[in-house]
Formats: sequence, structure tokens, C-alpha cells
Amino acid sequence: MQAALQSAAEPAARLPRPVVLYLASVLLPVLFNAGSLALSLQRVFLLVMVVPLTVNLLRGRYGRLMWTDVLFFLHIGWATVALAVNNPDRVIQNMGSTSIEFLGGYLIGRAYIRNAEDFIAFARLFVFLVLCTVPLALHEAVTGRPVIIEMIRSLPGVTSVGIVNIDPRMGLERVQALFAHPIHYGLFCGTAFSLAFVGLRGILSDTMRYLMSAAIGLCVFLSLSSGALLPLVLQIGLILWAGALRSVRQRWLILLGLFMLAYVAIDLFSNRTPIKVFMSYATFSAHNAYWRGLIFEWGMVNVRANPVFGIGLNDWVRPFFMRSGSMDNFWLVNAVRYGIPGFVLLALGYLPALWWIGRRDLDADRRLWQIRRAWMFTFFGLTMTLCTVHVWTAVYSFVFFVFGAGMWLLRAEPATASPGTSPDTSPGTSRAGPGLRRDRPAPIAAADTPANTPADRRGPDRAEGPSLTRFPATPRPGAGKVR
Repeated sequence: MQAALQSAAEPAARLPRPVVLYLASVLLPVLFNAGSLALSLQRVFLLVMVVPLTVNLLRGRYGRLMWTDVLFFLHIGWATVALAVNNPDRVIQNMGSTSIEFLGGYLIGRAYIRNAEDFIAFARLFVFLVLCTVPLALHEAVTGRPVIIEMIRSLPGVTSVGIVNIDPRMGLERVQALFAHPIHYGLFCGTAFSLAFVGLRGILSDTMRYLMSAAIGLCVFLSLSSGALLPLVLQIGLILWAGALRSVRQRWLILLGLFMLAYVAIDLFSNRTPIKVFMSYATFSAHNAYWRGLIFEWGMVNVRANPVFGIGLNDWVRPFFMRSGSMDNFWLVNAVRYGIPGFVLLALGYLPALWWIGRRDLDADRRLWQIRRAWMFTFFGLTMTLCTVHVWTAVYSFVFFVFGAGMWLLRAEPATASPGTSPDTSPGTSRAGPGLRRDRPAPIAAADTPANTPADRRGPDRAEGPSLTRFPATPRPGAGKVR
């Protein structure tokens, strides 16, 4: 394990300094107040970075503007309008923190991870940081004491995230390590799994990759959260599917078809909706599955009642026995809080980018192909698990940092296929990507498996949080409970 740590840590010096500082701010939960403002190291860092990054993005310093860039800014713009309508007295403070966390994280990844070398260096440092939390996680799983959080809270003038008091599971304490909730720790660690196992293949030895992946899996397990274990299980499933059907040209279309068939079959033959069936298998207990089904049902009631501007930071309508205002569904929270337009702008910036990157033909360049697969596996797992958990502050920002760190794949040009490449066994559709004007399409190569081409074209020069859902306890005026 010591060799794995040393090998993973090597690229830190080669990463742009803002990326290293950003990752440090994610992992150091130092909070303090500046007047009425609740600040953290991450918020201060992003507050300094977000304006120059935005200016440089608009000037084309990080490549031409993409539709994802525009839609993410429009999402924040609409969210600001929605809060101004519902909570005019809180819009500046709340949207100030939300916008710098969301856009700041995305822009750091978008601006400084610009090619394969950058991404691999980030992946290795990220895996190294996750491995560093193993001793902390093991200690907390036995004692229930998050050492770093306790140390920060003991310092004068600053504080840290709250120490979560949750009943043990399987005889172990749930590990939050450096984050506001055990779910966040598990989600953070699970994001590294495919990057280590798939993305670093051929860069690290197989033995080292297996050891690292096992340690990452242990960290995810120690969070003892079904919401964190779900993306790990999905990533492992995708890796196994890709290995079992590596010679089948249409393997991903077949998998998509099986998902659609399963959905239709459950809808026809089950006395529960497909969403409720999914939730029953994505939680540790039938009680949690039932509760999340109720959350989704009543969340949609609120969306239908407030389709344009949502309910803002006000309390949501629900049955009287649902005393907690927690809403464990990131996508649903955005629709409830900011209305259908706010959700649609976020989804249109997120999902088409995944589709375009997934459809690009990168088979001629093994390294790009491998990075794309690792990144896609990661976000397939995250997309599904965000249906069952909510994220805020550090992890909220980090999710969109990793998303931004993959945007260069939309325009990366694969190296020319080397002689002797085997026939194509994957869909060879080239896409120009979602730029505001069409790029020159990448060359189409006929390749069964990515050619072992070591060269890669270097891209352009890089020139305390609230409750689980950030919903306050203050009831919305006129919003009564259903009894």
C-alpha cells in the first residue's frame, strides 16, 4: 500500500496549482464567519477564482464556448430569479454560496483539466487522497470519532462541519471522515473507483490498481450508506459487462435496451411503480425505500403546484407524519426549489454532454478511449445515485468539478491509428461536440480495441452547511400540512 500511495502522489507537482488547492479545500472542512456570511476554505478559494475564470471562459481561453457552459450559467440565473420571487430577503446570501460552489467547481475542472496528461495527473492525485483517508475511516468506524473534524472544531476562531450522530450499522459506526455526512464521504470515495481501475490501466501495474480499487471499495463500504454503495455497484457492473461483451459491437445499445425492457416489464407486471422498485433495491431497508417513495411522490406534488418558480427555500407540502424536511433526491430538490425551468436547464447542460462524449469515436487512441470509459462509468453511477441522495457544499461542488474535468473530451482529437489495428467492434460514430459552432469532426478510425498509441495531442494551453436538503425548517407562508 505504501508503494501505491507513493506512485499515486507523483503527479501532484505536474497538476495546475489551482486544482491542487481546490482538492485541498474540498478535504479541509474549515468553517468560519465573516459578519453574517458563513464561509469555508472552499468558498473563499472559489470566490477568488470564479470571476477571472468566467471572464477567461467568455474570452475563449479554454476553447470555444460550449452549450453546457451556457446552460449551467442559465441554470444559476434562473435559480436566482426563483429565489428572488420566493425569498427576496435571502436570495443574495444563498445564491452567492450556491453559485460559487456550483460554477466555481465546474470552471476549475473545465479550465485546468484540458487534456489526457492533466486528467491522468488529477486521477492519480485524487486516488492518492482517497487512500490517505483509509486510516481515518478505520479509526472512526470503530470509535465513532472523526479525528480531523474534532481537531478543527477545537481550534479558536474556526469551526467545522457537525459531527453526525447516527445509529451504527452492522456493528460499525458510519464514517463521515472529512465531510458533512457519511453519504458524502462514500460518494467522494466512490467517484475514484473507475478512475483508478479503468482510467489508470496501463499506467499503474495491475496489482497496484487492484489494491487501490479494493481500498477505495473499503472506504465506500465504511460510509455504510446505500446511496454511496449504489454507484460503486453500478460501476463494477459496467466494468463486468464491458469485459464479458468486449467483442460485441453493440454492447451498450444492448444494455440500454435491457434497461428499457426491465422498466416496461416492471411497469406492466408489478403492483409498484418502476421508481419504487428501483428504490427498494437501492436502500438498506424496506422502511427507507418506502420513505424515499413518499418523498418522490410528494416532491412531485410540490413541482406540479409550483411549476415555474418552485418554492425557493420555503418548506414543502407533505403529510403530517413526514416531520423531517429532508428530501433525499438531488434532481428532485432542484425541481422543487427552482421550478421546472431550473431543473430543465441543469439537465440539458448535464445529460447531452454525457451522450455526446459517449458517442465520440476515440477508438484510434487507447489513452483517450480509456479515460472516456472511466469518466463515463463514474457519471453513470453518480447520475443514478443522485436520485437517492442530496449533495451540498463541498461534495456538491466536487461533483461538478469532476464533470467539468471531462469536458475536454468533447473536442479531444484521437491520435492516428497505428498500423495493424484490428477491425472496429464498437459504434464508429464521430461527433463534433456541442460547441456553439461545429468543430471539425474527429477522424474516424476502424479499431476493435484502442490502438496502443502512447502519444496524445496536447490540448490548448491552460492559460457549514444546512440540513440534508438545505431546506430550512421555516414553513412557507400559507403552506399547510396535509392531514
